[in-house]
Amino acid sequence: MRLPVLRPRSLAGQLFAMQAVLIAVVVAGYALFTYVSDRRQAEAAAGREARAVALSMADSPSVREAIGTGDPTAGLQPYAVRVMRDTDVDFVTIMSPEGIRWTHPDEEQIGLRFRGHIEPALAGRTFTETYTGTLGPSVRAVTPVRDGGRTVGLVSAGIKVEEISKQAQEQLTALLAVAGGALVLGAVGTYVINARLRRHTHGMNAAELSHVHDYHQAALHAVREGLLMLDGQYRVALINDGGRELLGVGGDVVGASVADLGLPAQLTGALLASEQRVDEVHLTADRVLVVNTSPVSGGERRGTVVTLRDVTQLQSLMGELNSERGFTQALRSQAHEAANRLHTVVSLIELGRAAAAVEFATAELELAQALTDQVVAAVSEPVLAALLLGKTAQANERGVELVVSPDSRLDDGLLPPSLSSRDLVTILGNLVDNAVDAAQGAVPARVTVTAYTAGGELVTRVRDTGAGVDPAHAGLVFQRGFTTKPAGPGGRGLGLALVRQAVHRHGGTLTVTAAEGGGAVFEARLPLTADRSGTAGRSGAAPAGGRA
Repeated sequence: MRLPVLRPRSLAGQLFAMQAVLIAVVVAGYALFTYVSDRRQAEAAAGREARAVALSMADSPSVREAIGTGDPTAGLQPYAVRVMRDTDVDFVTIMSPEGIRWTHPDEEQIGLRFRGHIEPALAGRTFTETYTGTLGPSVRAVTPVRDGGRTVGLVSAGIKVEEISKQAQEQLTALLAVAGGALVLGAVGTYVINARLRRHTHGMNAAELSHVHDYHQAALHAVREGLLMLDGQYRVALINDGGRELLGVGGDVVGASVADLGLPAQLTGALLASEQRVDEVHLTADRVLVVNTSPVSGGERRGTVVTLRDVTQLQSLMGELNSERGFTQALRSQAHEAANRLHTVVSLIELGRAAAAVEFATAELELAQALTDQVVAAVSEPVLAALLLGKTAQANERGVELVVSPDSRLDDGLLPPSLSSRDLVTILGNLVDNAVDAAQGAVPARVTVTAYTAGGELVTRVRDTGAGVDPAHAGLVFQRGFTTKPAGPGGRGLGLALVRQAVHRHGGTLTVTAAEGGGAVFEARLPLTADRSGTAGRSGAAPAGGRA
């Protein structure tokens, strides 16, 4: 027979059991303490009452007179019975100095010796004691009866312990009733509290909650994406290792306000927004982040859950992919044009115009070779040369002439390893794309690229013949999301922001100024040294007409 597996009691159940036992122990302990205390108080009160009755009878003149007669019992027994009836004592015994009883509740005990101690009373001292006599255990007081300075008799008054116990039991019954009510009330309150706790802990026991916490911590550290949780006052409630790395924050930031983390203004604004944000792209000093925010609400704002994904490399690869697509389109266009020219050459040969065919073919080859020679002669750095050749073809497809300035001079091997080809493609490619967009439709439609090294810097300057930069937008053109062009399917306003990020990452400067005769000049200066510990670059602007 297979025994059923007993599931450990839930945390709420364990707390309920512990609280119930604790309340029961406290109530039982208090009841026992109170009972013992009341019993002692009752015995002390009984002793005081017996002492008072004994002293009052010993001081009574009628008692002394009756003792002096030949038959003390005749006068003292009725008096003792009246005293017992009028007071709460259970017995009054008047005896001779030798301890022979003159009175007793049981008349058969009259004339017999008193059971108890009488020596302190014979010495003239009143005392109380608990002693088992003919009526059972009792609290009694014994005092001398003095006449003329000598002891002529003794008086003992007492209350049976049984009566004292009855009084204590009556108090104990009332106490137990109150304790039982307190226990029931405490149990009900504990049950209500633990029912609420059970809902919050989903009925899990302590071991399960411990496992959930361990898994939670392991998941936070294992997930490479950034996770940030904000409370209702936009303070950091939780951040994992990925979030610290992506946001570039260190130390204990839990409890700090988002506004105090030193993040870019637009990213801070996105984190402080009350509405949901989905797949927003934001730039930090070194990264491109995709940010998603989801408010946590339940009748009132409780906080925000923020996820962060690093797409820096992805964005760079997308830029390279776009460049490759441009190259492909340019090659396709060139192949189409080459096919047209080849058909023209073939047709000229078929018409017997061989000399014209040779002249036409060599002219096209010389033009293409001249363009290649011009670019390579000015910029022999392979990556930049290939980029400029591809961008030239792209610009021609869009009706824009892209030329390399005669002032350009950039030899192969001059650039340090710290300037990666990916960053160079990002900077020059986006500046050229921006300039081609601006110059398209202008007369003349021209983009001029200048690249050279001077003073330990790589200078890259791109000039266009477009509308220029609007003075109102001069300080905004490098911000993510800013654009004056129609929004495309992939969004706009990221190219120049990526340029600024790459330039700042290498400790360079990025400026925009108005070009003579119209248009704008974008200039990026990058240090050729590998040391980038200095200040990050700055960007400036001068008046002219706007786009980004």
